[in-house]
Amino acid sequence: MREKTFSLSRRLILSLSVLLVVFWALATALAIHVMREEFNEVFDSALQETTERLVPLVVDDLFHRDGSSEPVRLQDFRSDDNDGQLSYQVRDAGGRVLLHSHNAPATPFSAPLVPGFWSDDGHRIFTAATVSGSLFVQMADSLDHRAEANFGGALSLILPVLLLLPLGMLAVLWVVRRAMAPVERLLSAIAERDGSNLSDIRLPDLPRELAPIPASINRLLERLHGALVAERELAANSAHELRTPVAGALAQTELLVSELAGTPAQARAGQVLKGLRRLSVMLEKLLQLARAEAGIGMADQPIDLGGLFDLVLADFRRSNSTFDVAVERGASGVPIMRSIDPDAFGIVFKNLLENALRYSLPNHPVSVALSADGCVSVSNVTHPLAEPDVDMLRQRFRRGTSSAPGSGLGLAIVDQLMLQMGGRLLLKTHHGADGVTLFEATLDFSAR
Repeated sequence: MREKTFSLSRRLILSLSVLLVVFWALATALAIHVMREEFNEVFDSALQETTERLVPLVVDDLFHRDGSSEPVRLQDFRSDDNDGQLSYQVRDAGGRVLLHSHNAPATPFSAPLVPGFWSDDGHRIFTAATVSGSLFVQMADSLDHRAEANFGGALSLILPVLLLLPLGMLAVLWVVRRAMAPVERLLSAIAERDGSNLSDIRLPDLPRELAPIPASINRLLERLHGALVAERELAANSAHELRTPVAGALAQTELLVSELAGTPAQARAGQVLKGLRRLSVMLEKLLQLARAEAGIGMADQPIDLGGLFDLVLADFRRSNSTFDVAVERGASGVPIMRSIDPDAFGIVFKNLLENALRYSLPNHPVSVALSADGCVSVSNVTHPLAEPDVDMLRQRFRRGTSSAPGSGLGLAIVDQLMLQMGGRLLLKTHHGADGVTLFEATLDFSAR
């Protein structure tokens, strides 16, 4: 199962944005809490100061009035600052209301006759004692007024934060992407390196934290390139040096088998001949593999794919006289120009033909087709494949069900050369009702 991957820049952007929102929310909540406490102190101070200024006035007014059992309602206290939110009562030591403001009830406040602040669900009341504790002035401030002021202050803090948060997130996005740009360039440069591209990574503008990475990778690529070159040269040189003696031994063994016809030693000579033929095929594939790994797929000048198709097919027919093939040629006479190496195309097409001939069932012709969009397909009827996934046959030394000599390298070589030529090797199977399988391999040059 493929492991899930994550984007480092996306995780940084998301984490920083969440932290930014959380910190700003905490800062705003703390600011609102402090503002509320400060507002309450300001309101309490104003309430106390207003009450203390009112005391001498209402006491003087009370002593100049005639005694009455009913509380007197006054209209002479109104402040533009409190906008009618403040109300007051003057009470005697027994709690009876002697005077009250126009917006205060005639019934006594719930606050006790004790100097200082007192609060209930709707009001904040300050009590001041005068005339040796025989009179009390109680000033009440509406808590709704305070809540409205607190709400307005909190709103003035929250709205700018809501406007600035998106800008802060955009700033985080810009900063993270700018900081991650060298990492993206390094990642892209590393991703371009593979078996056909082992060139040094040249990124001179990397930050100090990333600069050692390309140097280490370049040293590794240099050692890998040397190892691959040595391996390739060993395989190519060994195969090349062995071709001549193996060919000579193969020819001598064929003569020996014919000379031993009818003798008990003919069977053993036949086994030797079979082994030499397998060795010859293996040497040929090793040489092709060495050429494929050398990167021979591309060409500077385009060439007609149809002409190459006809040439390779005719040469293969001459070499295999019993080859039963049905050819379908699309867009005959119309050039199909592709920038590919002729030798590379010859190797891949010939490998597909050999593969079809080796695995095809008797009395079933091989079908070969060239389409007008540049696709060469080779299909043959074969036994059901042992591999459930047909793409596994792209791997080296993986073979289908057959006793014919083979190396298991043919499709691996084709796949590698097709990548170099800018095409694709497509493998498909179709299961028939009679228990056989139609295997189809396609050289797709349509995208070039």
